[in-house]
Amino acid sequence: MKQGAILNKIVISLFFLAILGYFTGAAWKGLRDPYPTVQAYTYSVDDTLEATGYLVREEQVLAGAGGIVRLLPSEGEKVAAGASVALLYADEEALERSQRLETLEIEAAQLTSAITAAGETGQGDAGRRVVDAMVDLHASVKGGDFTRLESQVSTFKSAIYQQSRRYGDVGDLTAALSTVQTEIADLRAQTAQSMGRVTVTESGIFSGQVDGYEAVLTPDRLDRMTPSDIDALEGQALPVGENQLCRLITDAVWYFIFPLGEAEAKRLTEGGTVTVRFSRDWSGDVDMTVERIGTPENGRVAVLLSSHRFLSDITLLRRQTVELVFNRKTGVRVPTEAVRVETEIQTDRETGEEKEVSVTCVYVQVGIVAERKPVTVLAQGEDYYIVEPLMEQDAREKEIKKALRAGDQVVIAGEKIWDGMILE
Repeated sequence: MKQGAILNKIVISLFFLAILGYFTGAAWKGLRDPYPTVQAYTYSVDDTLEATGYLVREEQVLAGAGGIVRLLPSEGEKVAAGASVALLYADEEALERSQRLETLEIEAAQLTSAITAAGETGQGDAGRRVVDAMVDLHASVKGGDFTRLESQVSTFKSAIYQQSRRYGDVGDLTAALSTVQTEIADLRAQTAQSMGRVTVTESGIFSGQVDGYEAVLTPDRLDRMTPSDIDALEGQALPVGENQLCRLITDAVWYFIFPLGEAEAKRLTEGGTVTVRFSRDWSGDVDMTVERIGTPENGRVAVLLSSHRFLSDITLLRRQTVELVFNRKTGVRVPTEAVRVETEIQTDRETGEEKEVSVTCVYVQVGIVAERKPVTVLAQGEDYYIVEPLMEQDAREKEIKKALRAGDQVVIAGEKIWDGMILE
């Protein structure tokens, strides 16, 4: 057998023995240590209720006919009245002409800028612009930042045109601009005959998706909807016209309507607010106003919420399952086994009367000593409590002891334990 193979076997055997020794030692320590500890830490739990419903917006469907459709704004983008939101092309050739036209218009702007700068800057300035633009472009590409790539490329091309004066004069740039402008004029004439536009008559938020609910779920219908009406929306095959291209959201207020049991709905108050947590197609917490709690129908009511925030983020959302967040409890998380209820005799400071009281507490290891920390239980999980620390005054020493805090080593098991006990 080769020496290398033997050495590998020895190393593997030693590694295995080390792991075995570690777990054996840990198990032995656990068996012989009657007071194991765990670190307490800050933790929050939410009181939530799940609900499934529909988002409703004031929406205007935009239509247009064309072989190829090109949407201009991005999803959730604000558009002004009179703006174009889509270009319609008769065929692929018309699309290519339009793209070529856009490229030439950018080039014409760069040539115009270069001609203007040629009469204002010297050769050194032109050369420095090329270098600066090239360094800026290189840094963005190397760093993976493409947010300004289009403008950086345009700046670089303009600098190149300005630098070209070293190899010609301003007349060369003027001639190039004239050629480009001639081609632009020809393409505009051709494009006008094979391209259409979809424009908006009022301002709003753009969405590039039509789902058929725009005509079914409208804000003016919400006050009349019942739980059965909401149920009927699920699974409906709503038709979308072939020429329905996109939509415009024309009101800043949006709504969320859903059915809820009568008992659960009592936790809401009309005119009040509730936090709605979205966590599926979009993640975020939205504080919404309770607009209406409907008339009961078979033990359920229709609940209507509204908001004017995050509209641009939720333009694609329709049927959603959310969490209604009523309140949040924050405290110190400790294992269930660490919380103890002890009985002790306390003396009333005013009457001097002694009485027996129950104290909820945990014990913390400080050095080798156990210290009692009174707590109040705020919430309970599957295997833990969220507790609120309390201050405790030592009647003998007339001083306030420190309360439980995150980072303390809490004793989670063991035999009888008391305040000041030496933990061995």
